[in-house]
Amino acid sequence: MSRSRWLVTGAAGQLGSDLLRVLSTVDGIEPIGLTRSEVDITVQSEVDAAVADARPALVLNAAAYTAVDAAEADEARATLVNGVAPGLLAGACGRHGARLVHVSTDYVFAGDRTEPYQVDAPTGPQSAYGRSKLAGEQAVRAALPAASYVVRTAWVYGETGGNFVKTMARLERDRDTLEVVDDQRGSPTWSADLARGLVALGLSAAPAGVYHCTNSGDTSKYGLARAIFTELGADPDRVRPTSTDRFPLPARRPAYAVLAPDSWLAAGLPPLPPWPDALHRAFTEIGPALRPAVRTA
Repeated sequence: MSRSRWLVTGAAGQLGSDLLRVLSTVDGIEPIGLTRSEVDITVQSEVDAAVADARPALVLNAAAYTAVDAAEADEARATLVNGVAPGLLAGACGRHGARLVHVSTDYVFAGDRTEPYQVDAPTGPQSAYGRSKLAGEQAVRAALPAASYVVRTAWVYGETGGNFVKTMARLERDRDTLEVVDDQRGSPTWSADLARGLVALGLSAAPAGVYHCTNSGDTSKYGLARAIFTELGADPDRVRPTSTDRFPLPARRPAYAVLAPDSWLAAGLPPLPPWPDALHRAFTEIGPALRPAVRTA
């Protein structure tokens, strides 16, 4: 039986590595992963060659410039990777008959609401990173309107790379108490669950368009930090609430980053599990990767 080839860009990253793990368990799919060292997605000729060589039925684009604060001083590079490159990839998919799933972010919204953002809510990025990701969404949908999916997600953590969960685990070891902002709200999303959702989308008959995919439910960064401490077996009361203005950073974070799953559910796609369940499963399954290495003398 022939197998359908699926190409994953950004294959060495947090989401890309989980996509390859999930795809390796799906019958009938031959996953192909390309890392940044193997293809420069900002170069049209390399993108075309990669898609032509792989001949995929579907491309999952997990490649991105994710240094949110660094992007404030390097918006040109962020826009090249997050804004221009996805359009190049969409164009190559169109020329070679592939569908494209492109991953985006809550940062495309202003974050000034108090109710979950629908997919058609007005965008209004407040950072260079957000502007670059919005440009990528627009480029993908313009180049491949009938065969592309833009999937926004938020607050992703996982086994590979740095993330909020790993930072909190390290600080739990290093500090007696910890102040964490209580005025930023979102949906913590385990990259393994997100990967399973994206694969389900690729296997479905859902129409092309924009979707939101996160673990269900929401909390503040403070609430998430307390939950992380609990998973670590630490006293969550060691985490103290504070406000964003106490910790100024180059890039402005959306204060409210909750994404409505309505379009996802309307397409018949399975909802991702509640975020506390996901966090618990993550610590159960990949706990050593989330905890800091034990110090040696």
